[in-house]
Amino acid sequence: KAEKKKWKEMKLLKKLEKQRMRELAEKQAEKQEEQVEDKGRHYTLSVALPGSILNNAQSLELRTYLAGQIARACAIFCVDEIIVFDEHGEDVKSVEGDFEGIGRRGKACVQLARILQYLECPQYLRKSFFPKHEDLQFAGLLNPLDSPHHMRVDEDSEYREGVVLDRPTKPGRGSFVNCGMRKEVQIDRQLNPGLRVTVRLEEPQKAEAKVRKGTVVSSHHPRTVSGLYWGYSVRLASCLSAVFSECPFREGYDLSIGTSERGSSVDQATLPSFRHALVVFGGLEGLEAGVDVDPNLEVTDPSVLFDFYLNTCPSQGSRTIRTEEALLISLSALRPHINEAVKTPSDS
Repeated sequence: KAEKKKWKEMKLLKKLEKQRMRELAEKQAEKQEEQVEDKGRHYTLSVALPGSILNNAQSLELRTYLAGQIARACAIFCVDEIIVFDEHGEDVKSVEGDFEGIGRRGKACVQLARILQYLECPQYLRKSFFPKHEDLQFAGLLNPLDSPHHMRVDEDSEYREGVVLDRPTKPGRGSFVNCGMRKEVQIDRQLNPGLRVTVRLEEPQKAEAKVRKGTVVSSHHPRTVSGLYWGYSVRLASCLSAVFSECPFREGYDLSIGTSERGSSVDQATLPSFRHALVVFGGLEGLEAGVDVDPNLEVTDPSVLFDFYLNTCPSQGSRTIRTEEALLISLSALRPHINEAVKTPSDS
């Protein structure tokens, strides 16, 4: 009896020790998560430009290359959202439909949006999401974005983009996802096939396991938690005012910047802290053209629409700065100001 009692006590002690170890491990994991949280980037940067800039290119190859330049510039400066607005009032909100030749209004907004989406998509997913299309005829000529989410097959990463596969799974198990690796990934829930998902990969328990395990996270999780740049989203706006009114963020853009040679110099600007910044570029005729045709705007002077109306290249040597050039010039001129504005008190 005494031995039995002793054995029971030993068992209880072991159980308590295990519980304590588990609690300790949980606390450590929480601590680590808190530290990781600090690495995240909590602000977003959006860029709006008119689709009509493609009409200025002489051939389909040049139109495609121009779209590629815009995608590269936005990826380099970690832009989270690109809005293609229509300054001629064509009213197109979907990327569906076909390209109808290079006319004055050859559905430029749709074509620009489609090429931007194609370039943002990791190479191993493009076949799943982009069927053959005339707009993408010359997309193979373009320079790749090479963003952090464009992974090589054997590259190790905490996150990956994938497509849900149409494969049967055992009850209670999650769907299979193609993440562009040698092994498929089984996620933590059942999802519809053909969906694009962001997967957080777990450490492989056994090297010889047939599949990797992962959990589905939101597409901005890599940015907010790990501080990774995870590509941009593309949105079509039917007019300039729709850029603001159809903002995907609940609180809207709390910092809006218009760019124009008639603006004040960027060197003197001091930006306030913000959560969601928007930088708007004009087309051939500047932002004025977009304001004139917009039925929802009463104003004629575009500067009243923005918190800041800036000239990002004072004393320019050319009469005109093309939109793809303005994008690079403006984002590099604004970068130090943005970094200063988003500094948290703990950084300074």
